[in-house]
Amino acid sequence: MRRVLITGAAGFLGSHLCDRFIKEGYHVIGMDNFITGDKKNLSHLEGNPNFEFIEHDVTEFISIEGGLDYILHFASPASPIDYLKIPIQTLKVGSLGTHNLLGLAKAKKARILIASTSEVYGDPLVHPQTEDYYGNVNTIGPRGVYDEAKRFQESITMAYHRFHGLETRIVRIFNTYGPKMRLNDGRVIPAFMGQALRGEDLTIFGDGSQTRSFCYVDDQVEGIYRLLLSDYSYPVNIGNPYEITIKDFAEEIIKLTGTNQKIIYKKLPQDDPLQRQPNISLAKKILGWEPKIERDEGMLKTYNYFKSMSKEDLHKRDHKDFKDHIKR
Repeated sequence: MRRVLITGAAGFLGSHLCDRFIKEGYHVIGMDNFITGDKKNLSHLEGNPNFEFIEHDVTEFISIEGGLDYILHFASPASPIDYLKIPIQTLKVGSLGTHNLLGLAKAKKARILIASTSEVYGDPLVHPQTEDYYGNVNTIGPRGVYDEAKRFQESITMAYHRFHGLETRIVRIFNTYGPKMRLNDGRVIPAFMGQALRGEDLTIFGDGSQTRSFCYVDDQVEGIYRLLLSDYSYPVNIGNPYEITIKDFAEEIIKLTGTNQKIIYKKLPQDDPLQRQPNISLAKKILGWEPKIERDEGMLKTYNYFKSMSKEDLHKRDHKDFKDHIKR
């Protein structure tokens, strides 16, 4: 049986990837230190003979018994509310963690896929963003800890590919949503849905003219899976190219939830990108991939997931206490 290691396995995307690879007949080894992941995301896999879990911080030395065919590195804080609170750990997981996993892939002769992000493009001056665009990133701004961690991650991955001949894949993930997202992780979809479900006004940062492009998680996982099994070693955008303004999106949420909330406006955070839209021509060409799930379908599934939460979970304001992770 083929064996795959998935780091960040208890996170939003990581847990969906565990499900997909088990469905495809793999033996999955999940790894997470629960700094932002949630044990509930993996509870349904307890007792599954094709799944095992290791609680571990990837910035520390990693040892895996037996062979590995693939490694998927998805360990990292991924929302501003997290990486602004734990900036050093965010940088470490993108640098030390990636270095450890590349070394493990080399030792095991495994193919490794690195989860990068559209944030490598920063606040883009090119629209939509293609893989050959170098980006417009403020290296010393508050968001730089995440942006630069991912940019370094790409660089060291390509260095291992060129110098050691390691089989590498790099996915640049654009805004993704779906069940298992943390309701209070600060990203726009759970933020809007949480506010609507609590009967609060929807908060827009800036004037709402900034754009995003949202990809449903099943489409994202399909793109990642195809990229892993492809022969392409350079970065590939995986996301939905359908662009919408944040103001229009807030109005969609109000309509979907059947609430009468107002929209209120607050100051736009520093370096928040004004446009975000992937050019997916490369993914179409080399993977035969494009998103299939329409936003109204995906949003309804996501809304039903959040609506099923308990009142206690719905009113939690901060999901994580990072005290144990800020010692170094």
